[in-house]
Amino acid sequence: MIQIIEANSKKLLTDYVKFPFSLYKNHPYWVPPLISDELETFNKEENPAFDNAEAYFYLAYKENKIVGRIAAIINWEEVNNQQKRKVRFGWWDVIDDIEVTKALLEKVYELGRKNNLEYVEGPMGFSNLDKVGVLTEGFDRLGSMITWYNYPYYKDHLEQLGYVREKEYFESVFSFSNVNPDTFMKASELIQKRYELKALTFTNTKDILPYVDKMFDLFNSSYEKLASFVAVSERQKEYFKKKYIPFVNPEYILFIVDKNDKMVAFSIVMPGFSEALQKANGRLFPFGFYHLLKAKKHSKEVLFYLIGIDPEYQNKGVTALVFREYYRVFKEKGITQCNRTPELEENNAIHNLWKNFNSVVDRKRRTYRIDL
Repeated sequence: MIQIIEANSKKLLTDYVKFPFSLYKNHPYWVPPLISDELETFNKEENPAFDNAEAYFYLAYKENKIVGRIAAIINWEEVNNQQKRKVRFGWWDVIDDIEVTKALLEKVYELGRKNNLEYVEGPMGFSNLDKVGVLTEGFDRLGSMITWYNYPYYKDHLEQLGYVREKEYFESVFSFSNVNPDTFMKASELIQKRYELKALTFTNTKDILPYVDKMFDLFNSSYEKLASFVAVSERQKEYFKKKYIPFVNPEYILFIVDKNDKMVAFSIVMPGFSEALQKANGRLFPFGFYHLLKAKKHSKEVLFYLIGIDPEYQNKGVTALVFREYYRVFKEKGITQCNRTPELEENNAIHNLWKNFNSVVDRKRRTYRIDL
């Protein structure tokens, strides 16, 4: 018999966070999150996502053993302002038992029906800056700190239960040694002169902070036309500023401004933390912090996390300036591999940025949908 219990206490939420650690124990491609970071994400007092969303966390038990988990989420900004009457599910992990998946998803359906919503989509988080999608290809590739890893049967469970594909995401990789600087060096000089632009680069994190709010404003305007986009709120700006910016090498954050110091493009690249997170195994202490700090300073892999361009400057080659500055930094640091985060199949503007980099799609993931 399968029993579903809401994880509504600190102990149960800790069990909820720790379940994947047993499900993927010693798995070579799963990247453990930090337990403290996950608990903060699910804390309604700490995470400003709860200003516009509600979420319920559930554990599945079988023979007194945890065999699955799921989060049922409503983003009210999306429902009320975008008229997308959907309930989300996320942070879904399960043993290979479709009856467990079915029982967990029933809690999502209950929340949707209670609020007269029309369909379910997932897996996805509270907002666009959360993890997204079931992995459908690339199971033999190491994941990243900003993606979920899962076994191949996850997709099978959803499809057997009648779910259909909603959105497709691609992840790609390219070797830095294959990057030909001639494709952007000359163009960057011409574009910089034509539009009177300049690149802002940094060596100290504190110098970045005054620009972060403008960066999120630009993020909102450059991504607003994409499906399922929900704007970052003022409180979320402060939250992400404190949570993520210190993790990133200041040299890996770049802004492009015009002659009036208006931000027209930004980019955030993260060091490759995957192997360090595997060594940390969910804990900062006693040695997790050391592994992360070492990776921040010495990792030879990078992850292109976010790139945003003012709609007025899209298709004008502004990214040539971005690539020029990163080429200089990556060469100096001895970077060997560059990874791209999940990009929507429909986001042609982003795909076109990489046409000269000989990148290869090495992972695919998707969200699934079912009508209520």
